[in-house]
This record gives sequence, structure tokens and C-alpha cells, in this order.
Amino acid sequence: MKFGLKEKDIHAVNSLFSQFGNINRVVIYGSRAKGNYKPGSDIDLTIEGDLTFSQQMRLENELDDLLLPYKIDLSQIHKISNPDLLEHIRRVGKVFYEKQSA
Repeated sequence: MKFGLKEKDIHAVNSLFSQFGNINRVVIYGSRAKGNYKPGSDIDLTIEGDLTFSQQMRLENELDDLLLPYKIDLSQIHKISNPDLLEHIRRVGKVFYEKQSA
């Protein structure tokens, strides 16, 4: 299980990301990226790309509709202003999804 997540759950989430052409890459960070997660740990994901507010809301609603047994904390990296968090993402972040080139 990659990042402590079932392969079918990763596939379901990534298939949603692929529906948004302006998502270039999604990076997982936090305990799931470091490997010290617990069964109830949330999934910290940050998007590299530019979603409008309504696109992000739609994506978050569709993620909720998957009824996964995890809380997903979703952000856009260019909107994060905390330098410590950005450093953490750069240091421990791992690619969760990457847009396939046409």
C-alpha cells in the first residue's frame, strides 16, 4: 500500500485529478509522505497548477463523494504563504499525481 492507501483509492483520487486540465501535479506531504502515518491520518495534498475557487470547490465535493475513509486536506501550492510549510513540502513531499503529456 503506497502512502498507506489502497491502490483503488489512489486510482479513484487520481482519476478525479485527471479531469482538471490545469492540474499539472499533486504532491503528498505530511505523515503519509514520511511513512509515519497512523490508520486515521489525513491525506495532505497540494496542487501544482491553477484552479479557480469554483473548480477547487467542485474538486473537493467530488473527493467527498468518493466516500473514502480518510480526510483529505487539499491546497494549492502557490496559495500557501507559510514558509515552514513550503519547506516541509519541498523536503518530504512526493509526487501523488502527474498529468500525462499528450
